[in-house]
Amino acid sequence: MSTMTDDAPTRRGRPTNPGERVAEWTDGRLGLYKLAKSNLRKIFPDHWSFMLGEICLYSFVILILTGVYLTLFFHPSMNEVVYHGPYAPLDGVQMSEAYASTMHISFEVRGGLLVRQIHHWSALIFIAAMIVHMMRVFFTGAFRKPRELNWLFGWTLLFLGMFTGFTGYSLPDDLLSGTGVRFMEGAILSVPIVGTYLSMFLFGGEFPGHDFVGRFYSVHILLLPGLMAGLLVAHLILVFFHKHTQFPGAGKTEKNVVGAPLMPIYMAKAGGFFFLVFGVIAAIAAVATINPIWTMGPYRPDQVSTGAQPDWYMGFSEGLIRVMPGWEIRAWGHTLVLGVFIPLLIFPLVMMAIAVYPFIESWVTGDKNEHHLLDRPRNRPVRTGFGVAWLTEYFVLLIGGGNDLWATHFHLSINAITWFVRVSFFVAPVITFWITKRICLGLQRRDRDKVLHGRESGIIKRLPHGEFIEVHEPLSQQQLHVLTAHEQPRPIDLGPETDENGVARKVSPIAKVQAKLSQGFYGEHSQIPKPTAEEYEEITSGHGH
Repeated sequence: MSTMTDDAPTRRGRPTNPGERVAEWTDGRLGLYKLAKSNLRKIFPDHWSFMLGEICLYSFVILILTGVYLTLFFHPSMNEVVYHGPYAPLDGVQMSEAYASTMHISFEVRGGLLVRQIHHWSALIFIAAMIVHMMRVFFTGAFRKPRELNWLFGWTLLFLGMFTGFTGYSLPDDLLSGTGVRFMEGAILSVPIVGTYLSMFLFGGEFPGHDFVGRFYSVHILLLPGLMAGLLVAHLILVFFHKHTQFPGAGKTEKNVVGAPLMPIYMAKAGGFFFLVFGVIAAIAAVATINPIWTMGPYRPDQVSTGAQPDWYMGFSEGLIRVMPGWEIRAWGHTLVLGVFIPLLIFPLVMMAIAVYPFIESWVTGDKNEHHLLDRPRNRPVRTGFGVAWLTEYFVLLIGGGNDLWATHFHLSINAITWFVRVSFFVAPVITFWITKRICLGLQRRDRDKVLHGRESGIIKRLPHGEFIEVHEPLSQQQLHVLTAHEQPRPIDLGPETDENGVARKVSPIAKVQAKLSQGFYGEHSQIPKPTAEEYEEITSGHGH
């Protein structure tokens, strides 16, 4: 009888390869095999719009990588030094260490200017991609149950990203960024009672103080990125947990996902797309100068750079303050600057309205079901109208935020532009909402005609009695499914006003408001009934002509 010794080259049931032994040891303690088996084969739909979220992720990764490089050379200090670097026009000029170190990065560190510009362009693309991604989620209804929390995570990422960008472009302490910080300080001072205390705490004394660069630096590289990284991880975990949404189509239901597995197909595509995004951002940074601080010089409180504009995502708040009338209230020895304080309130209120919209729509429509199939925007005219109205409001205020540049570049009156923005602030969203809703209803009618009568072929046929008609081609089953698979919810019905005994029923005012709003969402003026199977059979059988 033979026995197996301890130094035998193989053991029954155990791997012989060292790498396999390490994998087995690790799996026995972390359970990675089970985790990988259940997630690496997860299916992801293949649609171009889902790449918008990937652009957000990849630009954030690029921001972290370039930000780490920049921290090696940046000095977050407001101590004053005299510049003697290679940029001759500023030789001998007194400036802060923060500005001097940014000049050093731009002109003396190998690849420093390119990395600076990649970092700044990545920030702009990150915010832009998040807004477009959230608009895709909004217009398609991807925020509905069970993804309300993920919508809040994405909204918080957008909110934090805007302030991370603001703290970032404030760090060089140049004239443009200093003007932006001064703008923020004025907004803080407009807050009643606590405004002056907040300003003193933030700047360490009277503006500009000597501490705000160091404080902004800590917030910019530690606090905000840490919060955003945590939210990003939570966002991705919920995407895995809830499974991915998908557009209606053949074989797609609320209980399955049709697409490619995460490994190896989706990961290969994602890896290639990451380098594509990185390459495009690097190319933009190499050929398009952004934030040339050397042309503006260091910040001085007694100067303002001409044509000072914030990054585009702050144009909303800038426009609010620029077009707001300079109202003030003086009472009890104090002045309340409404011209700044009211816009300061409107901005967070608008952001909060975006955050809670999924819960408002769920309450208004009474929809408590889970949704994994996306809506076509045309099939939800009211929601689509709200989205377009919000975008219109944003672009109107963006014009207000750059009213001086519009006036100088197009030779217009700055007062005329300001009054145009003031009027459009109230009128333009209403008009675009109505137009968008009518367009959506028109597209619904077009889809209904396509289902019942087919697609126009362009072929003209003459009938025996002399009439000319266009031949219509019937749609395929897949096309019919896409045009008719959507649900058409019915508005909330409060029932009869009296019960069976003729006694008036008591209905709460809140329920009446809910029913009225629900009628606005799903009433007869907000959706076109999709064709029924009976109508389709009657038409296709020839009896409906």
